[in-house]
Amino acid sequence: MSPTASLDALAIGAHPDDVELACGGTLALLADGGRRVGIVHLTRGEAGTRGTPAERRQEAERAAEALGAAALEILDCGDGGLRTGPAEEDELIALVRRWRPELVLAPPPADRHPDHARAHALVAAACYYAGLAGRGDGPSGVGALSQSPPHRPGAVFHYMQHDSFDPAFVVDVTAHWETKLAALACYESQLYRAGKGGPGEEGGPPTKISSREFSLMIEGRARHFGLLAGAELGEPFGSRLPLAIADPMALVPGGLR
Repeated sequence: MSPTASLDALAIGAHPDDVELACGGTLALLADGGRRVGIVHLTRGEAGTRGTPAERRQEAERAAEALGAAALEILDCGDGGLRTGPAEEDELIALVRRWRPELVLAPPPADRHPDHARAHALVAAACYYAGLAGRGDGPSGVGALSQSPPHRPGAVFHYMQHDSFDPAFVVDVTAHWETKLAALACYESQLYRAGKGGPGEEGGPPTKISSREFSLMIEGRARHFGLLAGAELGEPFGSRLPLAIADPMALVPGGLR
């Protein structure tokens, strides 16, 4: 699934299902509003306890379709030891320059899974280097003649995965929560499915993300941060830099007071 035009927003995750779990509601909201969104999984999930890379690709394709994504790419940066060198940067730089997103949603700078922090570093580096005219996006890497015009996204925000942090903002995803759940349901090899047998009964041995408790946490966290922001369900994001607001009144929370 590859777009013929530029994207408005690009969500990047270390593993298939990371993006959908952390910011699937936000992607659905953007797509429903007419924005062109894309998804990049940096690895094939080959080191995971459950599911094969082929199964996870099929699941990722169905999930992207459910969210309304216009583009999907799955790279091979090495699950369980995600690589962050010039070759991996080149691949991501090429995608950023080809799709030219204004907004990038990235993994957090620190998290329980080491691949998530490595993915954050890779995304941050690639998004910066993609704006340098002297940085190539081909196999020879730094100093190579660029294969496409430079482009640096306007913002790189990071979503929340396992570890909590104080968010810079929360997106109200109440109206798009069911779409997010539909995308998560596509990951049959990875996530808990009520009424489909307990973890370990199908798809492989139990894992933290295949547990009922993890499923409840995803909704509970959305309700927690949604309540803080005056919404029913929210997805939290962090920002390295402060955000400029044109109208402070737009920040006044709704909901019960």
